[in-house]
Amino acid sequence: MPLPARRHLGNWASEEYEKLRRYDAPTPDQPAALFQCHQADADSDARRICAGWAGCHDGAHLLALRLALLDGHIDSSTHQAILEYVSPIPLFTSGGEAATHGQADVDLPSNEAVHLIAKIRRTRGDLRPHRPTQQPHQ
Repeated sequence: MPLPARRHLGNWASEEYEKLRRYDAPTPDQPAALFQCHQADADSDARRICAGWAGCHDGAHLLALRLALLDGHIDSSTHQAILEYVSPIPLFTSGGEAATHGQADVDLPSNEAVHLIAKIRRTRGDLRPHRPTQQPHQ
């Protein structure tokens, strides 16, 4: 399904996008860690599960989600909310599709992506700098 024209390509380093692909693997082969939202520091009390990650995967098959519930990192109401989550905007159908899209312009982000990166950096203190190899394109 095509996504709306409003897209942010190249917001993260390539290896960050690559992490998304691993959650498409069969359940036992997936990462054990929840995929956190990019809007809060990794160790922040305000961190949340990434809505895009939750929305493009079948939560019932996410190893990280199962383990988080068993380990007490999330409670049953959060677990159920993630299982039932439906994004208000169209999402990719897999982590691999999302990664491919994000990696498309990772070394040459659009002006829109550059502005989004700056906004995220202002709110987070735990990110390492990622500089494009060339000037942004329109």
